[in-house]
Amino acid sequence: MKHPFVQLLVRWCVLAVGVTMATKLVNGIHCDSRETLIVVVLLLSFFNAILKPVLMLFAMPFIVMTLGLGIVVINALLFSLVGNLVNGFYVDGFWSAIGGAIIVSLTNLVANALLGNQGPRGPRPPGGGVGGGMGGRGFGGFGVPPRPQVKQPEKSVPPGKGDVIDI
Repeated sequence: MKHPFVQLLVRWCVLAVGVTMATKLVNGIHCDSRETLIVVVLLLSFFNAILKPVLMLFAMPFIVMTLGLGIVVINALLFSLVGNLVNGFYVDGFWSAIGGAIIVSLTNLVANALLGNQGPRGPRPPGGGVGGGMGGRGFGGFGVPPRPQVKQPEKSVPPGKGDVIDI
């Protein structure tokens, strides 16, 4: 499942399952039809891609002070915004939006655990991958000794034969 379009469809399906579960489990969230659900999923995906990073950037001090719980508030605000914009999808209040955001987040968490991380992979951090570039020490270096660093031999280049063009 490496194709980006297939990954996008899987994410939309997981989001649709999360929104459907939120409408069934949270008393203040209602969805009238499947067409409305599709519009809600597309709009939530758009807002998560465009608005959420901007909101997280401006709310970073709040997110740090609340140890990450501010992200749930941002998700609830986006959920509530979609409820205000889409006819046929109703979010009754802030606490209903919080409940819906938590259910959608948990659905995404479970789906990522079962399907593996479907997100794009960037370059590996220095130090071999796991551990965020800390020399392979894992989570903060607790319990795992650091990996020995292998120094690459330097090449000796004769004068006039390097990468610089002599004029």
